[in-house]
Amino acid sequence: MNLKHASVLGLILAPVLAFSQAKQPAGNTPAPATQVKALSQTDSLMVKQLFFSGLHEKTMENFDQAADFFNRVLQTDANNSAAMYELAGLKKLQKKEAEAQQLLERAVAISPNNEWFWIALADSYEKTNDLVKLELVFDQLIRIDPDKADYYFDKANAYYLQKRYEDALAVYAKLEAVTGLTDDLVAQRQKIYLKLNKADQAAAELEKLIAGNPGQIKYYLLLAEIYNSNKQQDKALKTLLDAEKLDANNGTVHLALADIYRDKKDNDACFNELKLAFAIPELAVEQKVRIILGYIPKFPDANAKASALELSRILITAHPQNAKAFAVYGDMLMQNGQYKEARPIYKKSIELDANIYTVHEQLVRLDLGDNDANAALKDGQNALSLYPNQAWMNYLVGVAYLQQKNFAKAISYIKNATSLELQDKDLLSQSFSTLGDCYHELKDDAKSDDAYDKALTYNPENVYTLNNYAYYLSVRGQQLDKAAQMSKRSNQLQPNTPSFEDTYAWILFKQKNYTEARVWMEKALAHDKEHSAVQQEHYGDIMFYLGDVNGAVANWKKAKEYGGQSPVLDRKINEKRYIE
Repeated sequence: MNLKHASVLGLILAPVLAFSQAKQPAGNTPAPATQVKALSQTDSLMVKQLFFSGLHEKTMENFDQAADFFNRVLQTDANNSAAMYELAGLKKLQKKEAEAQQLLERAVAISPNNEWFWIALADSYEKTNDLVKLELVFDQLIRIDPDKADYYFDKANAYYLQKRYEDALAVYAKLEAVTGLTDDLVAQRQKIYLKLNKADQAAAELEKLIAGNPGQIKYYLLLAEIYNSNKQQDKALKTLLDAEKLDANNGTVHLALADIYRDKKDNDACFNELKLAFAIPELAVEQKVRIILGYIPKFPDANAKASALELSRILITAHPQNAKAFAVYGDMLMQNGQYKEARPIYKKSIELDANIYTVHEQLVRLDLGDNDANAALKDGQNALSLYPNQAWMNYLVGVAYLQQKNFAKAISYIKNATSLELQDKDLLSQSFSTLGDCYHELKDDAKSDDAYDKALTYNPENVYTLNNYAYYLSVRGQQLDKAAQMSKRSNQLQPNTPSFEDTYAWILFKQKNYTEARVWMEKALAHDKEHSAVQQEHYGDIMFYLGDVNGAVANWKKAKEYGGQSPVLDRKINEKRYIE
């Protein structure tokens, strides 16, 4: 249960007031629990001194000493309700709720007009979920302060939790007599009407509010919500259309209309309302972004992707200075395969606010995907000036240097990535695999092999590592059995990939298994759509060793036509023989 008043805060702030009120009981105060003789002046002074010493120790968080002082107060003045109240607060800190409750019950019996004591007792009953006693406490609080709306709400809520809905409505009726009809009162009463299946009464109350406040759109929205939750969609629609006539630029009304049209399966009308809502700058960006993200689970459905893209386009028009809006638009362009269009949008997002790291990463990935290493380095270095410890950004900058064949720089950045990130196995596998590529280019086979082996420890199914590592071993004629095993696995993981099939065929060729090599090379050529000169030359080599010299020469010539630049290709053709 959530009490609106801050009873715990009251425990902290109220001690002096509590002390003074304890000495000034009202005329109708019940008899104290313990009859004691009147204090002498000396005792009275001592009690006050002990009490304030207790407060001082409590303030210093010396709770044991504070409790000792308050107990000494009670030894002299057994009906000192302020000391009981303070002790109860200390018991609550010790989670001794039952002892605290007993002290507070004694305190309110002695000082029945002290509001703070009752609030503390309400807090105690709330914690023990004693709703019946809680109800009685609110009766007392309403008696003490009959104009305080919170006490009526709390009492009605206690009834609500006990499912005593009619009793709760009776409390709200008394509150209405005090405050008049308020939004909070209407909202709470609606909750009860709906529990009682009295939607008509809930609607009637809102219609009364609309009649008195015809320009208040929030009442139309609440009324439409009630109708819609009771499957009265036509009434809900009419209510919202009335609201739209009053304020056509209210984005919440358009969103509510979109919900109604969606429920009625009128997708065109629904999307039209969404577009109207998205065009209104006053409607929060965050709410619009949530709606766009709601389309993502439906991807790759083409209609969902197109709708999300259209809404995100409207989003940046309505919010031309919002970086998040541009970031979302860039993402939707990416989802729709419009990579070139996404790049300037991500740049604009960064220009508006450079503090969204993921936008930087998306931009650099697009740069690399477009083989624009210069742009990747510029954008990547800019990102690293803001986020130097982002491992993925270090990796991407390293890849950009690799594209520029600046292997030393590439190695430096990629090593940074591996030192910054120790848990992301995907990043570690990619990083060591790329290090393997760099060291291969530098002719450092030992380091290359070591890096590839590490890449596979983090991800044994990294297909590109399996293929590249296997191919380089076959080119060197080393560890051909290991190479064959890795290449075969890459083809199992990603079948029908011509470059992988070519690698496996070439390893089989190196193992002198020419018949099987021919089978795999023909698979590669069948799947190759780009007329690879290398694959065609390899096919010619295999044909030569299978004894088909004419077939070999024909394929070498085809490799030449496809742009083959092998230093021995011309000699193979002219001399009609295989040359290493």
